[in-house]
Amino acid sequence: MATAGASSLGGEQTTDDSGSISEDELFTLLSNQRRRHILHALMREDGPVDVGQISQEIAAWEDGTPIEKVSSTDRKRVYTALQQTHLPKMDKAGVLEYDHNHGVVEPTEALEDVEIYMDVVRGREIPWSDYYLGLTAVAAASFAVSTLEIFPFSVIDQFTWGVFVVVAFAVSALAHRFYSRRNRLGIDSEPPEVEHVSDRH
Repeated sequence: MATAGASSLGGEQTTDDSGSISEDELFTLLSNQRRRHILHALMREDGPVDVGQISQEIAAWEDGTPIEKVSSTDRKRVYTALQQTHLPKMDKAGVLEYDHNHGVVEPTEALEDVEIYMDVVRGREIPWSDYYLGLTAVAAASFAVSTLEIFPFSVIDQFTWGVFVVVAFAVSALAHRFYSRRNRLGIDSEPPEVEHVSDRH
């Protein structure tokens, strides 16, 4: 099971008067899972997207089924919610343009200036903040022990310990960068907080 926490935002966050999306408004929109799914679907496309297509994708993500197996009932359920509630709200906030007559939506220029990352923790994984805290504690303990001349730690000099710590943090930073990109909305085929269908079986 995946849980999603707060998002970290990159790009321009100014007031609505400047044509950009305010950070408070964006966090409000992101508090709802379906709206996060809408943003993810839009950020993968270059132009207008059919509301029916988005509805079918969201129904598949919510039900944990392949998109081609989504029932018309589930698709209609999502479509109605998007059409009546979520899309008008997001249009008013300025993150997308909703053409009700033609049944299509497209991202605004303001949304294109924003990068949204989800803090996702799956199963037995631990948050990166806890991981770095633990790594720091291990590094500090290792350095302290290396100064006590206790075998077998005394065999390794402090320079070697220092290199080990630097390498450990460097590798961790690279891994963190990789997972952060994977958890960015609009990058993968499915939203970060949704487990891939192949991972559920």
